[in-house]
Amino acid sequence: MFQCNIDIRQKAKESSVSLWEIADKLNISESTMTRKLRRELPTKEKDQLFSIIEKLAKEKAVE
Repeated sequence: MFQCNIDIRQKAKESSVSLWEIADKLNISESTMTRKLRRELPTKEKDQLFSIIEKLAKEKAVE
């Protein structure tokens, strides 16, 4: 089975960022976030998620 948005999932995992943390920044529930990732996202939306992952990873590094 092919998994969509594997690049987003992989970047989050490598950065030790959970999907619920990304969802929190987007003000959506974790289940909504998971449903969004079921279908391949447009590049613009992916770029937004990559940016959020980078910000969260930097915040964790400071802690």
